[in-house]
Amino acid sequence: MDDPKVSHPRLFIANRGEIALRIIRAAHSLGIETVLGVSMADKDSVAAREAERSVVLGPAASRDSYLNLNLVVHAAISTGCTHIHPGYGFLSERPDFAELCAAEGLVFVGPRPQTVRAVGDKISAKAVADAAKVPLTPGSGKLNSLKHALEVADEIGYPVITKASAGGGGRGMLVAYDADALRRVYDEASTTAREAFGDDTLFLEVYVERARHLEVQLFGDGQGRAVHFGERDCSIQRRYQKMIEEAPADILGDDLRSELRAAAVNLLASIDYLNAGTVEFLYDEGRQKFYFMEVNARIQVEHPVSEQISSHDLIKLQLGLATGTIMLPEQEAISLKGHAIEARILAEDTNRNFIPSPGKITRWVPATGPGVRVDSAVQEGSTVPPYYDSMIAKLIVSGDDRTHAVDRMSEALKRFEVEGIATNIPLLRAIVDHPDFRENSISTKWLENTLLPGFQAERAN
Repeated sequence: MDDPKVSHPRLFIANRGEIALRIIRAAHSLGIETVLGVSMADKDSVAAREAERSVVLGPAASRDSYLNLNLVVHAAISTGCTHIHPGYGFLSERPDFAELCAAEGLVFVGPRPQTVRAVGDKISAKAVADAAKVPLTPGSGKLNSLKHALEVADEIGYPVITKASAGGGGRGMLVAYDADALRRVYDEASTTAREAFGDDTLFLEVYVERARHLEVQLFGDGQGRAVHFGERDCSIQRRYQKMIEEAPADILGDDLRSELRAAAVNLLASIDYLNAGTVEFLYDEGRQKFYFMEVNARIQVEHPVSEQISSHDLIKLQLGLATGTIMLPEQEAISLKGHAIEARILAEDTNRNFIPSPGKITRWVPATGPGVRVDSAVQEGSTVPPYYDSMIAKLIVSGDDRTHAVDRMSEALKRFEVEGIATNIPLLRAIVDHPDFRENSISTKWLENTLLPGFQAERAN
């Protein structure tokens, strides 16, 4: 697998929606033939029409289609594919999936299976980061019991936050300000982790009251060299789900920015990381210190903002590395310029507690213009199915600096029209036009604690 170059690669895409379409188009630009695995709900999708071939994996339910790793691998092999791209979500960070691909002779477009396993578990990932001398948030290893959690909390100090070792997305993350609160939330966090990931293992960390979520986009050559494509600020979140991301992180001074990037590069280089990955950090703005959170061993939803400031096509680079047709660039060849912001457009009803809003899109007029990019796999007449993540588009804008980019995002959101389903565009407009956002005076809890209460009250009247 270390010499994956083949004369006529054929790529199986084990995903759906905008990332599937994004991969198809990047593959076609490199002359790579594509096969798309789809569920019955997606067999007539835009992505299915653009791939050379699509194969129905199974029924609409993810567990019977996109999450059935044996079915996905069988479909890839039976269609003569040499490579498989997992996109993000679904099977993208499942080490058993990467291992099965390797066992069946498929080149996995991503890190090696052992790397996915090493960094996929958050506790083992912290050990990897610690060995690479990356700063860690004070916390615990694997918790054995509530008694153990209480002992750790007494040692590191309250407030603390519980976290699930096996996954993210906010599941299992609960804050406790004292011992009584920790007793109340421990079982709930453990149960949530078990239901979401099949593993109830928890660990504790000190909870940073005013935090920013920063991350560095990287690529590795699998032989001890890694390069970065700048950092992103992903602090606009609701229930730990990112809504708006931007690059670079304007709150950092030059010295701290260099330290953050170097820490991320050193971490992935230390484990001979291959292909795309992201190192995520919690940034304590008051103390001006950053702490390691996790490694995402895949491409991420928000990768376009890194593409915009670096002028590198990261999906194309993934495919080029996996097929042996593109070399990892030197760090000096990656020039970072300007500022980019991405807003996730979701099929959700902000007037009804963000419930999903599936259905037929009767009007679709995405924003256009200088510095505006839309990544989406829907169009007028498309049906948004109720079975999957609610994201239907990513609106990306670029500008000379952050102020310019914010102005462009504000105008682009005003011009973006969707009818037939409810979307979160009104909320995105409120965020971007808020003085705190424009002044970059936010935190990971700003949306929920500051903007949302007034926004929802106003919409209710």
